[in-house]
Amino acid sequence: MLDPVDRSSPGLTVRCTRVLLSPWSRLSLLVVLLACAGTAVLVYEPQRLVAAGWPQLSGGVALVLFTAGYGVCTAAFVPRPLLSLAAGALFGTQLGLPAAIGGSVLGGAITFGLGRFLGQDALRPLLRGRWLTMADRQLSRHGFRSMMALRLFPGVPFQAANYVAAVSRMGWGPFLLATGLGTIPNTAAYVVAGSEAGSPTSPAFLIAMGFIVLTGVAAAIVAWRKRHRLRSGPAKPETPTEDRIPEPVA
Repeated sequence: MLDPVDRSSPGLTVRCTRVLLSPWSRLSLLVVLLACAGTAVLVYEPQRLVAAGWPQLSGGVALVLFTAGYGVCTAAFVPRPLLSLAAGALFGTQLGLPAAIGGSVLGGAITFGLGRFLGQDALRPLLRGRWLTMADRQLSRHGFRSMMALRLFPGVPFQAANYVAAVSRMGWGPFLLATGLGTIPNTAAYVVAGSEAGSPTSPAFLIAMGFIVLTGVAAAIVAWRKRHRLRSGPAKPETPTEDRIPEPVA
């Protein structure tokens, strides 16, 4: 005859599985992964590879490997401008731009997936701040349009936008499509600048750098105006007057 305690209480394996798969356990795993990625970037300093110059690579295998490395490094907080400069310097504009765009989409997919599966369940109940609730509402209702706007402005951190979108109810399709399309202008400017770095007085290099500067200034202005509006707060709705005389009933 089975003991009633054994029948009513779940086994040790079931309880451990529940604990490991709980929202806060998954969030803790996400924090550990992000901390390890950031530490690896600080220790190995991948920007040295760009500054010191990389050996010229060629062939489809090299392009695929670079695209995969671009995505992984992007998910590990390596700045995308450095990677885009490297793509232009290694492969030129024609091949470097598809590699950089593909790497951006891959890196966005990695971070979006990590945030969605490891952090969404634990973080959604904590959306209390005005900025967070507004971002969640926009991304949940108008995912593609909102993400396109975030991608087009270079002042918005790439990884931060990915995790905010992951916590929202935005779908995979709009996120990946907006990431692929929205990162083209800014990424193209850095790829062109990297491919023309050997001739800094060339028209292509000057146009690319001018575009980078102008978009950066525009993003700073827009961010300042948005911050000013959020600080001022939304207008309070008018309250109905209490001394209003009701109309006589016929």
